[in-house]
Amino acid sequence: MGYWDLQEGKDCVEKTWITTKLGTAIGLVGSAYHMVAFQPDSAMQAVQRATSGTVTMASLGAVFGLATCLSAQARDAPDDPSNYFIGGCASGVMLGARTHNAMTGATACLGLGTLAMFTKVAKLENWRITGPPRL
Repeated sequence: MGYWDLQEGKDCVEKTWITTKLGTAIGLVGSAYHMVAFQPDSAMQAVQRATSGTVTMASLGAVFGLATCLSAQARDAPDDPSNYFIGGCASGVMLGARTHNAMTGATACLGLGTLAMFTKVAKLENWRITGPPRL
């Protein structure tokens, strides 16, 4: 089952697990690109960089999945795009805490929250980015 196959506001553990796995995969790919672009001085430095980037992205995925699902339950509005804004914003705040920078957290909150909200709206309204136009 995929993320969109699960009912909103239900199965929070499963949804959080899926977003954590996605965050981990993105973190691994991002860490690999970062190591190619900025060569580490030693193998230990390479492991530290890869671990730091991967754990950060996995944590962002977990926070997003949990905050989105819990806000859907608490607000009793499972298909509301605001739940996704809350989840994205929570991930952004966590990123700001990770970098010890409030401005990074505020900007990431707005950016990730807006991106997540528009992703949910696009899913609800069947927006298409690629492929032939519908007539």
